[in-house]
Order: sequence, then C-alpha cells, then structure tokens
Amino acid sequence: GGFDHNAQALRVVTALERRYADFDGLNLVWETLEGLVNHNGPLVDRQGKGVGHYRETGLPQSIKDYSARHDLMLWSFASAEAQAAAIADDIAYDAHDIDDGLRAGLFRVDDLKAMPLLADIISGIAQQYPDLDDVRRGAELVRELISYLIGAVMAETNRRVADSQPQSAQDVRAQKQAMVALPADVATAEREIKTFLFQHMYRHARVMRVMREAEQIVGDLFERYRSSPGDLPAEWLAGSGQESEADRARRIGNFIAGMTDRYALIEHQRLFDSTPDLR
Repeated sequence: GGFDHNAQALRVVTALERRYADFDGLNLVWETLEGLVNHNGPLVDRQGKGVGHYRETGLPQSIKDYSARHDLMLWSFASAEAQAAAIADDIAYDAHDIDDGLRAGLFRVDDLKAMPLLADIISGIAQQYPDLDDVRRGAELVRELISYLIGAVMAETNRRVADSQPQSAQDVRAQKQAMVALPADVATAEREIKTFLFQHMYRHARVMRVMREAEQIVGDLFERYRSSPGDLPAEWLAGSGQESEADRARRIGNFIAGMTDRYALIEHQRLFDSTPDLR
C-alpha cells in the first residue's frame, strides 16, 4: 500500500514512543488521536469501506487494528481544531517550500508567474515596490501568500459555519463536508502551487539525487540489520521467540524510522566503507 502518513503518525504516538512505565506510546486524549487520523476527512464510509485514496488501497492495517481497540470514528470529519491544524499545515508547507526553493535556486520568483494566483501577488508587489530585488520580492511573496490563504480560509469557514450552524464538536464531525476549508477556486489555485512544487522542487534533479542517496542509506541499514542483527542496539535486538519474518522486518523498520538524519549517517559510516554526504 505504500507509505501512509496517517498510519505512520498513529503508530509513532501509540506504539513507537517509549516514555511511560505502563504502556507504549504517548498519553494522548481521544480527540488528539482522532484529529491526527481524520484531519483530512473521513477514511471510511458508515459501512467501513475505504473512501478517497483508501477506496483503492484499503485502510492501513495499523489504523484498523488501533481503531478496533479504541474507536476513532473513522467515518466522520475531525474536530474544527484538527481541521484548522491540517489546513494551516498545508499553508505553511506551500509558503515555506516556495521560500526554500527560491533560496536554493531551484526556481526564480518570475517562474512562479505560471500560476495565476501567484502572478497576481507578484504583480501587486511590483506595483508597490517597483525596484525591489529578488530576495525581498520572494520574501514579500511568501508573506502575501500566507495572508491571502488565511483570509480565504476564514471567509469560507465563516460561510460554512453560518450555513450549518453547528452547536457542538459532534455537530462538526457529523457534517457532510469540512467546516474549515478554502473556497473552491482558491483550493484549485492551492493545488496548482503543489503541482508546481512537485515538478520544480520535489522532483528537481538535485533533490532527486539526494533522495536516491538517502534511500540507499536507509536500504543499506535495513539489509545490514536484517543480515547481522548483532549490529542493532541491545534494546532493539530481542524479538519474541514466535517473531515472524514480517515482525522482525517491522522491528528493524521501527528502529530506522526513529533515527535522526545525523544518527543514520553516523550508523552508516560505522557499518560501511562509503557513505553519501547528502549535500
């Protein structure tokens, strides 16, 4: 089924973190866990069948298993707070990835004029500051984009709340659409930004080279720990006597997933003769 951010986030906070004597995971309330999983909308319909991209892939097993023990109402929308956090995350990613791409020289401010929304913002900056250098133009663009998207979210959310008149958190969850959202035309423009970033940043040749080298490091570590389990730290070494090959692979994967970039590089340097520098 591929990597699933919802499933991985849930596993981190319910299983992989080890902070308490009595249980694995963090001591989180239901609303936090439910918001973590449902923040982009329902994962299943009332009959439990996957919706959205889960219609094709099916629900990740880790989400199924956890929700069977602790019902997260996977058929509902999340709380208004979780919806606001999700859309704030989208806005932050768009703005800061544009900033990072400009700083790294992966594209220029004028390249962003390919998107009508950003072309309008850039035009407004040019009218107000006709002699501004590219560094400051980029900074102004990022700030104006954040302000514009926040304003659009507030206007659309106020409209939906006025139409639906929810009286409780449960009313918000039971709606047929999200309460916190962008207007349709702005949502389309925001998707255009993501498409541009995918093509010009996330799939840029320089970025892809580093990604391939990072994948090599992760793959090397996994194969080394699988073939030479004594290279694992003691606390990650012992599996149960009934551990299957899949369980052992999951245990090794959990260890690697918890590494910082620096630790992964240090481990690779310790275990292998040559390590990419990821620059």
